[in-house]
Amino acid sequence: MANLTYDSFWDDLSRGSIDMDTDSFYILLINATGVSGASKTAHLKRSDVTANEITGTGYTAGGNAITCTVAKNTGTHVETFTFSVVTWPASTITAAGGIVYKHRGGASTADELVALVDFGGNVTSTAATFTFTPSAPITIQN
Repeated sequence: MANLTYDSFWDDLSRGSIDMDTDSFYILLINATGVSGASKTAHLKRSDVTANEITGTGYTAGGNAITCTVAKNTGTHVETFTFSVVTWPASTITAAGGIVYKHRGGASTADELVALVDFGGNVTSTAATFTFTPSAPITIQN
């Protein structure tokens, strides 16, 4: 499974349900089953993926806040959404991927999915800092 952007994200973005510049976003960590079973078309909300969310010391269900920076390049006609590094200090966890979603602060059925990042296998921290470092932004080119 490779990284993916959910189909619902593009629809939510087009309809104004997601504003990449002003909304709050979180990243939750998932296990290998969550990565291999990811559905670009069927998964729409955080509630669709929570069954495969990891548990562990130093990790809170729902994940951590992640910052999105929006940049426009008029020369190349590209809009770029870049996400920040996120850490879970003093954690003992194992994750195979992460899912970025719009955090509304309530029910998981309301939180829109943005993208899944596949770590390429399990990544583990043992009483140490678990760090998510995004490798590439989401881009739109006209």
